[in-house]
Amino acid sequence: MRGHAVPALPRGYRVVPYRGSNYYFHAGVWYRPSGSRFVVVFPPVGLIVPVLPPFYTTIVIGGVPYYYADGIYYLWQPAERAYVVTEPPAESDAAAQTVQQDQMFIYPKQGQSEQKQATDRYQCHQWSVDQTGFDPTQPGGNVPESQNASKRADYQRAMKACLEARGYSVQ
Repeated sequence: MRGHAVPALPRGYRVVPYRGSNYYFHAGVWYRPSGSRFVVVFPPVGLIVPVLPPFYTTIVIGGVPYYYADGIYYLWQPAERAYVVTEPPAESDAAAQTVQQDQMFIYPKQGQSEQKQATDRYQCHQWSVDQTGFDPTQPGGNVPESQNASKRADYQRAMKACLEARGYSVQ
C-alpha cells in the first residue's frame, strides 16, 4: 500500500538509481528511504528498471504494448534492454482501442527466484519470437495485420511450451 512504511527492505531487493536518488524494487513494490524506514511509493516517470514485476499484464494500445503492474505502466526500451516507467496511456486512447491482453499466468514450480523468472521469461520471449516471427513488444507484432491473430496465438503457444519446459505452470 502506497505510503506504508517498513523498518527494513525485503530480502532480494534491487537498487535502482534515478537522478541522484536510490529507489528500491522488490516483487513489483517500490520503496524510498524515509529516515530510518522505507516508504512504499510510485516510481517516477522515466526511471529505468531491468525486469518487470513477476505479475504484470500486457495491454496493447494504438499498437504499442504497455506492461502494467500495480498501478504502474512500463514500456520496453530496446536501446537500454530495459523497461521505463511511463505515464498511463491517455484515457481517450484506451477507450478508442480494443485492448488485447496477453495474459499468461506463470507460476514457478521449482522455487525459481525473481531474477531467474525474469531471465527465463525474457529468453522464452526471444525464442518464441524466433520461432513464430511475432514480437508482441513491437507495434502490430511486427507482422502484417492479416497474420496478427494467428501469429499471436502461435507466439503464446511457443511461450507456454518454453516456460513449461523450464519448470513453470502456465495458465
